[in-house]
Amino acid sequence: MGEVSGLTASAAARVPVAGLLIAAIAAILFSLKAILAKLMYLAGADAVVVMSLRMLFAGPVFIAMAGFYAWRARSATSTVLALTASERWQILLLGFLGYYLSSLLDFVGLQFVSASLERLILFLTPTLVALIGWYAYAKPILKMQWQGLVVSYLGIAFVFIEQLHFGGAHVALGSALIFMAALSYAGYLSLSGVLVKKLGSARLVAYAMSVSSLCMLIHFLAFESIETLNQSSRVLQLSALNAIFCTVLPVFLTMEAVRRIGAAQTSQVSMLGPVSLLFLGYWLLHEPITLIQLAGTGFVLAGVFWANRGVANAPVSKSKISQD
Repeated sequence: MGEVSGLTASAAARVPVAGLLIAAIAAILFSLKAILAKLMYLAGADAVVVMSLRMLFAGPVFIAMAGFYAWRARSATSTVLALTASERWQILLLGFLGYYLSSLLDFVGLQFVSASLERLILFLTPTLVALIGWYAYAKPILKMQWQGLVVSYLGIAFVFIEQLHFGGAHVALGSALIFMAALSYAGYLSLSGVLVKKLGSARLVAYAMSVSSLCMLIHFLAFESIETLNQSSRVLQLSALNAIFCTVLPVFLTMEAVRRIGAAQTSQVSMLGPVSLLFLGYWLLHEPITLIQLAGTGFVLAGVFWANRGVANAPVSKSKISQD
């Protein structure tokens, strides 16, 4: 009996470690997207080609997932899984904002800034979610969150001013586009709160990514010719890697990490993304690492950590408990 208990305790002790490792791998793979995009730009592709090929390879996986969830909803005896007309419109909006508009702005902006600056700006998304909640839904921002916001944006300012000195107007344009990408994705996260409780994260991501793939197809047919996809083998190989290892796989890994260690811990581990990209950019793209970049990255990570800590330590009101 003691031996069984020991095995159980040992297994239980390994589960958090496995969850943390899964979350770390997901964060690094998500960040690697910027490296692969930069390599495709060097090989002659542009932002629309990069995103179109990404959706061409990844879209079928999410469309198949969406089809499975739709079939399961229709075959279920309960009507809980069925979507209302309002929810369908919300999914269309979420797909447009979260994985089409945000990704498009991100990939276009990446043409003008370093991969490390791109990841730092995108890492501001949680702070933008907090600001949207404060402005649009009158959700209070705690003192620790405000402090985290200030520290994070100071870190971005350090890195931005340094790169502005070398890149000029191109860095300003790219940073603005990526910030708008972060804002678009923050809007997606803010609007998805109710739906994710009903559908679950996997089903919602499958639906939203399917909508995003359709939006990208419409965009491509409206502004590009099919010959545009006639790219070199290197671009096609990098696109396949981008779709599989930086889109599909980290989505599933993140969901598994949340299941094992919870959303809060998964969010904390995701801070490895900007740090890993700083060194990956140096290794694969020969982007310089400066003391200002390291200091700015430290400020951003510390600010986001402090803001998240404020959320985690916030007292839960009686009304909130009754709603749950």
